[in-house]
Amino acid sequence: MRRVQPRATEAGAVAAEEKYVRNAKKKRPVKIFFLGGVGEIGKNMTAIEYGGDIIIIDAGITFPNNEDMPGIDLVVPDITYLVKNKDKVKGILLTHGHEDHIGGIPYLLKELNPGTPVYGTKLTLMLADNKIQEHRIQNVTERVVSPGDKVKLGVFEVEFINVNHSISGAVALAVRTPYGLIYHSGDFKIDLTPVAGKPIDLERIAELGREGVLLYMGESTNIERLGYTMSETVVGTTLDHLFSENMNRRLIIATFASNVHRLQQIIDLAVKYRRKVALSGRSMFKVVDAAVKIGELKIPEGVLIDIEKSKNLFDGELLIVSTGTQGEPMSALTRMAAGDFNKVTIGNNDTIIISATPIPGNEKMVYRVINNLYKKGANVVYESLEKIHVSGHACQEEHKILHNLLNPKFFIPVHGEYRHLKRHALLAEELGMPEKNILITEIGNCVELTDETIGLGENFAAGTRLIDGGGFEDYGTSEVMKDRLRMSAEGIFMITLAVTGNYVINDPVIESRGYVFADNKDADKEIRGVVQKAVEQYDYENGNKEDLAAAVKKALKNYIFKKTKQSPLIVPVILEV
Repeated sequence: MRRVQPRATEAGAVAAEEKYVRNAKKKRPVKIFFLGGVGEIGKNMTAIEYGGDIIIIDAGITFPNNEDMPGIDLVVPDITYLVKNKDKVKGILLTHGHEDHIGGIPYLLKELNPGTPVYGTKLTLMLADNKIQEHRIQNVTERVVSPGDKVKLGVFEVEFINVNHSISGAVALAVRTPYGLIYHSGDFKIDLTPVAGKPIDLERIAELGREGVLLYMGESTNIERLGYTMSETVVGTTLDHLFSENMNRRLIIATFASNVHRLQQIIDLAVKYRRKVALSGRSMFKVVDAAVKIGELKIPEGVLIDIEKSKNLFDGELLIVSTGTQGEPMSALTRMAAGDFNKVTIGNNDTIIISATPIPGNEKMVYRVINNLYKKGANVVYESLEKIHVSGHACQEEHKILHNLLNPKFFIPVHGEYRHLKRHALLAEELGMPEKNILITEIGNCVELTDETIGLGENFAAGTRLIDGGGFEDYGTSEVMKDRLRMSAEGIFMITLAVTGNYVINDPVIESRGYVFADNKDADKEIRGVVQKAVEQYDYENGNKEDLAAAVKKALKNYIFKKTKQSPLIVPVILEV
């Protein structure tokens, strides 16, 4: 049967009707889940989902605010949503090897299906693998990629794009979805004269822009800084000058262990000025070992020596490369400054170079270390005095270049506190993007994306997962954390009673920590009286030791609150003898 073609006016009506029918059926969106790294610096993790497929970008950690998280060592994202949907997870994509992007990988892999593939460049995977081995996780599938490689993960195709950062092997991700391309910047800067490797692949980024970018997810760390980030080679020039000025002094350089490019410059200068190099700090040894194995760091034979043997060298023959740029309490440099590091004693003939900037919040700890080093007679060089550190993150002009090359339809700023995200959003508007095409997100937001629309979907369970060195894990709501906070803020009382049968056979032993009755010299006597009275009034015939503990706790709690309006943690201990 021959089909009758409609007239022109009818064809327009048919097309309009077909478009109406298509739009009436809501498109299944690509969903983007923000588990970390927005509204904060650290614990970066994002998941992209379409239908039955999920890919995860990064698995980072952050370090705790000790005032709010006493006793906690690490903070990782709450991955409840991913665990519930672990059968959908096709792979984990790591943009680079910094802790805020890979530190949480063991805690993620423990909860996902065995064999879930992890993709990253050589150094990134080697650093991640160190963490995986420490946690003794089995059945891990690691897939090494290089810039330019493409991998197929369910409906998604992911291309790895070379970028510059303060660690080797950093990549951006071009994720092809059923609706178009999502470009995730990772951490980056534009360094046209890198110490090693190639400059950021602006040519490929421009090609992607010409192909069409649906959504750009861009890091925002340095968005408040005008201009361009300096090249890493600037640090090398400054260090060369400092080496030549301190020919007869012992040099100690503290730097981030992960900055392999800076380590290479330091090693090269040590060779140039005929100094042996001693490493100090656990993370320094791990990164150097990993980088040497894969050829990212080149150290001539005979340059490295054990720090124990460094005592046999003249000061001008030695360079110590150390961790501790952030004033971490147990780091090598902090212990040297405190006189608590038996392998190195700081003196008048030492020049100490801190090749880093204090991370916001660490300033007091860093300056305490600097003060202590000065007190010991050392000469200290830090960023306020010399150009001995450059950032690994793009400044405003670099961000403008990326936006113009990619020319995305939609934009979501990531990797920053709210002020960073807001400023990046305003920059996108200044460059001509409509405000309605820009989203600022929070942890727990789900963004729904099609080729025509972007918006917030239904929020999901998200937040923080707290981890301490003893294996304790918590989501910040348990009685354990409440008790820790109470102890840190208001102190603790422990009351020990020895019981035999129905009799208390000793006077209460009362100990307190972190609590003082400022205006009451007789407080100890009164507290003993309160506890003794509770013991005497207790009904031994009808109770048990748990009831006795509760009675003592209630009596003391009421007394202290009445006197001070505070509620320290009260722990009665009943010993049966």
